[in-house]
Amino acid sequence: MAYVISEDCTACGTCIDECPVEAISEGDIYVINPDLCTDCGSCADVCPVEAISPA
Repeated sequence: MAYVISEDCTACGTCIDECPVEAISEGDIYVINPDLCTDCGSCADVCPVEAISPA
């Protein structure tokens, strides 16, 4: 199960550096590619606004 980023995302960029498989793309809010996500949870652990959760 991939992680998803909610509309609470502030696009701070913290999660991008933590993703070991580069599954996160920049935008108004960031997006996680479910085909690349390995469900490691690293991004969710560092999100300062808790905008990332399991799908």
